[in-house]
Amino acid sequence: MTDQNQTQLGKTLWNIADQLRGAMDADDFRDYMLSFLFLRYLSDNYETAAQRELGADYPKPETDARRVPLALWYENNPGDVVEFEKQMRRKVHYVIKPEYLWTSIANMAKRQDGELLNTLQSGFKYIENDSFQSTFQGLFSEIDLASHKLGKAYADRNAKLCTIIQKLAEGLAEFSANIDALGDAYEYLIGQFAAGSGKKAGEFYTPQQISDILSSIVTLDSQEPATGKKPRLEKVLDFACGSGSLLLNVRKRMGANGIGKIYGQEKNITTYNLARMNMLLHGVKDSEFEIYHGDTLTNDWDLLRELNPARKPYFDAIVANPPFSYRWDPTDAMGDDVRFKNHGLAPKSAADFAFLLHGFHFLKDEGVMAIILPHGVLFRGGAEERIRTKLLKDGHIDTVIGLPANLFYSTGIPVCILVLKKCKKPDDVLFINASEHFEKGKRQNRLTEAHIARIVDTYQFRREEDRYSRRVSMERIAEEGFNLNISRYISTAVGEEEIVLEDTHADLVRIEADIQKATLKHNEFLKELGKPLLPDQGR
Repeated sequence: MTDQNQTQLGKTLWNIADQLRGAMDADDFRDYMLSFLFLRYLSDNYETAAQRELGADYPKPETDARRVPLALWYENNPGDVVEFEKQMRRKVHYVIKPEYLWTSIANMAKRQDGELLNTLQSGFKYIENDSFQSTFQGLFSEIDLASHKLGKAYADRNAKLCTIIQKLAEGLAEFSANIDALGDAYEYLIGQFAAGSGKKAGEFYTPQQISDILSSIVTLDSQEPATGKKPRLEKVLDFACGSGSLLLNVRKRMGANGIGKIYGQEKNITTYNLARMNMLLHGVKDSEFEIYHGDTLTNDWDLLRELNPARKPYFDAIVANPPFSYRWDPTDAMGDDVRFKNHGLAPKSAADFAFLLHGFHFLKDEGVMAIILPHGVLFRGGAEERIRTKLLKDGHIDTVIGLPANLFYSTGIPVCILVLKKCKKPDDVLFINASEHFEKGKRQNRLTEAHIARIVDTYQFRREEDRYSRRVSMERIAEEGFNLNISRYISTAVGEEEIVLEDTHADLVRIEADIQKATLKHNEFLKELGKPLLPDQGR
C-alpha cells in the first residue's frame, strides 16, 4: 500500500469515528475504535499464519461468508485442534478461536446479531487470559462494553456496536488487506483523537514532528563516525511512553535488525494498553518489547530496581516526553535513592528534573538521552538550579534546543529539548533557538520537514549560525550563573535599518510628484462632471 493510500485509510477511519461517536466523549470512543482496529490486525495476522500452517488443508471460504474458513477446519478436525493451537502459540505467540476472529465479529455486525456484544466480551476475555502469554493480560481491561455511553439497554448497546463494527469493516474493505497499513492508520487515529482531547492529549501523544527530532538525535549518536553505519542499539527506553510512538520512531529509524529490545513505562492504564497494542500493530513481536504499567517517579519497576549492578539494565538511548511541571511527593526518595543522591531532589511543585535524573541514571556511559521539558528547567532557581549546575559542571548537558510555542495539543507553552550524555566530548553547550521557525496553523503550529532537518543538521555538526545556534563555553555559562535561558546566549533581535537621508529625500520628492500628477488627472474627470475641483497639491 502506498503512503497516500495509508494516509487515506487513516482519514477514512477517522471520518467513520467522527460520524459514529455522536455525543460520546472522544477519549471514550477512541478506546472502542482502536480496540476493534487492533482485533482486526490480530485476526488478519493469525489467519494468514494459520493458512501457511495448514497449507492445502485450509478450507475455502463458504459461499454465504457467515463462517470463517478456520471455523470449518475446527469442525472437521476436532482431534487436531489442540496440536494446531500449540503450534500456533510457538509461531505467532497467540491463539484466537474462530468465533472471535474479526471476520466472524464483522459478519455478526452485518446481520445485526443480538449476541454480538456477548461474543465480543467473551472474545476479549479469551484473548487476555487464554490467547496471549502473561505479558498481554488485561489488554482490553479498560474497554467497557456494558457502558451506558453505548446505550441504556443491552439491545441498544448491541445495536450501537453492530453499527460501529459494520461501518469500520466497510471502511477497511475499501483498501488493501495489507496488515502493515493498519499500524499507520492506528497512529493517525491516535493523533486525530489527541487533537480533540485538549490537555488529556499530553497523557498519550507526542506530535510526530517532535518525535522525529528526538528519534533522529539518539539514532544519529549511535552512528560510527568512520563508516556512518548504525550499529545495533541493544536497549532503548522511554520511561513515560504514552502510546509508544517515540519508541516506534526510534525503531523505525534503526530498522528492525538494528535494535534489540525497546522498553517503555506508563502510569495511565488505558494509555499503557494503547502502547502495547501499538507495538503489535507495528509488527513488533512480544519478545521485542516490554511495556510496564507503573509510576516512574517511585521507580516501582522491578527490572530497574535490580540490586545487582552487573544485572541492572542500562540503555543505549533514552527518549522521553514526561508530563510538564508535574507535582510529586519526593518523601520516599529522600533516603538513599540512587537516582537522585548525586544531584539532589526536584521540588514538589515540578518533577521535571526528577524525570530527567531517573532516565539519566539508567543511561549507558556511551549512550544519549533526549528529553522534552518546559523552559523553566533552564532558569528556575532553588533545587532546580543546584541540579542544573551539577549536571553542567560534570559535563553532562550537551545541547539545548528551544522549540516554538503551541506545538502540543495539551499546552501552548514553548518547550525545549535537552540532550544529555555521560561522556560528552566538547567542553561547551550547543544552543539552538528554533522558536521562531515554524508554520502557523489554525489550532497548532507545526514544524515542516525543512525545519526538522535544520535542527537535526545543526545538532549533528554542531553548526553555529547567527541568531539561530551557538556553541557556548562552560566559562561563559558559569559567568551567567549556570542559567541556560537561550536568550542569554543567542540574540534574535534584528538591528534597525540605517536611514540614508539622501534616499529618504528622493523618495519624498517622488511621492510628491505622484500626488500632483494624480490630482491633475482627477481634476480633469471632475471638470467633465461639473464638480468642484480639488485644490492644487503642488508646493
